[in-house]
Amino acid sequence: MILAMTLLLAFQLAGEGLSRSLALPVPGPVIGMVAMTLCLVLSPRFLALMRPLCEGLLSHLSLLFVPAGVGVIGHLTALGAMGPGLALAIVVSTAVAIAVGALTFTAVAKLTGSEATDD
Repeated sequence: MILAMTLLLAFQLAGEGLSRSLALPVPGPVIGMVAMTLCLVLSPRFLALMRPLCEGLLSHLSLLFVPAGVGVIGHLTALGAMGPGLALAIVVSTAVAIAVGALTFTAVAKLTGSEATDD
């Protein structure tokens, strides 16, 4: 399991190094994750090596949200003061995202000719 953890961190480090050295707009951990996913897909041996570590991390994933919850509780008064603005931002951004998604879907359907016909 130590080898698997070392490999996991090595992929993250390689992605970070690549992202910074090439000034890519993609975060290093994302590059490392894509590279590791390719290795997992292409190598059954690598998959077997990483499986126990990944299952262990995923089974305790909820613990990774504890620091965020503590931060929210620690700044509860500030969040309370900004509550109406945050609620409005969430509602408006959700509505805009749904509208843009629907418009994009409609535009792509028209461009590809797969628009439904009315009978």
